[in-house]
Amino acid sequence: MEAEKVPETSRQHRQPGASPPREFKERLFHTLPDYAGPYSVGMMEIEMPVREPRTFSHIKRNHMHALRMDTVLFSIFYPCDASSYASNNRGKPSKATWLPRPRTSTSRGYAKFFNVPHLPVTAYIAATTMFTKLPAFRNAKLAGHQAGAASCTSSSSFSEDTLTESGDDRPKFPVIFFSHGLGGSRTCYSAVCGELASNGFVVVAMEHRDCSGARSYVNIPPNGKLAAGLQIDSEISRPYYKVDYIFPQDNAQDTSPHSVRGVDIELRHAQIQMRMSEVEEAFYILELLNNGQGGFIYKSNLRKKGNIGSSSKGLEGIDWAEWKDRLLLKNVTAMGHSFGGATTVEIVRESDRFPYVGQGILLDAWGQATPKAGEVSHQSLCKPLLAVNSEAFMHWPENFKRLSDIAKEVRDGGACCWMLTIKGSTHLSQTDFAVLYPHWMSLFIKTMVNPRRAVHLTVNSSLEFLNRVLPPEITARNGWINEEILQTKMIVADELPRKYRPDDRWMAARLRIPNELQLRIAHWFRRKPKASMVATDIKGKPLTGLVDFARGSEVWMHHSPTQEELQYQTQWSREDT
Repeated sequence: MEAEKVPETSRQHRQPGASPPREFKERLFHTLPDYAGPYSVGMMEIEMPVREPRTFSHIKRNHMHALRMDTVLFSIFYPCDASSYASNNRGKPSKATWLPRPRTSTSRGYAKFFNVPHLPVTAYIAATTMFTKLPAFRNAKLAGHQAGAASCTSSSSFSEDTLTESGDDRPKFPVIFFSHGLGGSRTCYSAVCGELASNGFVVVAMEHRDCSGARSYVNIPPNGKLAAGLQIDSEISRPYYKVDYIFPQDNAQDTSPHSVRGVDIELRHAQIQMRMSEVEEAFYILELLNNGQGGFIYKSNLRKKGNIGSSSKGLEGIDWAEWKDRLLLKNVTAMGHSFGGATTVEIVRESDRFPYVGQGILLDAWGQATPKAGEVSHQSLCKPLLAVNSEAFMHWPENFKRLSDIAKEVRDGGACCWMLTIKGSTHLSQTDFAVLYPHWMSLFIKTMVNPRRAVHLTVNSSLEFLNRVLPPEITARNGWINEEILQTKMIVADELPRKYRPDDRWMAARLRIPNELQLRIAHWFRRKPKASMVATDIKGKPLTGLVDFARGSEVWMHHSPTQEELQYQTQWSREDT
């Protein structure tokens, strides 16, 4: 496909929201870039006991139920007022560490997940990202005005702003639930979650305790009541337990395209069921927050000083009154990467169970682990869906077909669906790992697209999707950049590009780069392209990769709705409000 004209709106650089300053020691390690949206970003961490502790499936490890839900843990990324925040000992804004606490133990969890000795992993993480922090203000005040508007603006000037109520000029914010992939955590996708928050969304980044993450710690509730009727005596036992990744028995590599036995359906479907229950618990907590019961959340929160995995700040300093009636809890968006994408499909599919979810976004979804229609639920997909894939997964035939079947299920259900692939990307391109370790991603995984550009393409295509499918009351005056990514022309499914298709043994794991050494040498010595030819960051720096794809020609579109389907979707969205 030839490069198309770049839309003017994509060249407009909005003034980004303020970011917390970086301390000296942060500059010595790998850093995460500031967010590009017009809002500053706040962040808080919540862990609360669930209403009904329970187990999922009969799967056990060490004679104990492996999938047990006692508490729910998540981080909230949200638009904030940068003048109010929790401070550190030096009076500077407090920021959460990217590596979840306790950081050394989390490093050991990653070593176990990758099945390598923990000392080299811990040492390398300590030398690179042990002190990396999120560019977000901890416990900051929820933004009290529309981005770009003065906080003292009168309510009359917002008469056309449907995100505010009469007599109250404070905007309401739409909500996104984000589900991580295997080995992930609540912070592994902070680049995507923070960018969405900087554009006016409240993003709930889940940390699933379904034994799919590298390592997570569960703080035992004060009453000691746990799933399966267990009761912990706090005087003789540790007030917490850890949850590590578990491999399917006799099928440890069920994630591989070459697994003879395929996906462990029993384990993966049980994990999806637990993940959905965790999302339900998190939504209940958001309802409490929106109903003015922030004080109850504060008292019940288990991520506080003295508890494992917690910051000494806990939820100190949060203005709970500012959260009352500020969340749009209808037409919530479900979003997830990899196994989180599989989770998202089932959440969107089960409309009776999740009536408040209006649409879903899949980031390089693991199609083979995604339940087929009728396997878990009697319902089918009938809500809008966006699938943003990596090129590495596009070349995995079985996975691509499963996602195409999901797209067909959406269309047959009367909803709009887009499915696209980011050129030169690999499976981790939508995670923080690609942003923090770009050279390793390029050398070993053969990622060719600039990792920050991959994140921007992911976020901007998601914003375009949400601008089309959310009701006008939510999208009014959003000011989101429109690169017209979703208007990219479709390619024929039987003619998928094969230039960078890997050998079968590397299928889904990485790409193949023809004449790689020659290309890398040329890349080292070439002149930087003009900013008008490639995308730039918020400071105007070109986001170049090993291979630069022309603006307007950075994705392949596989499925998109017709104009008639779009008009029907728009009419349905308006009637649904």
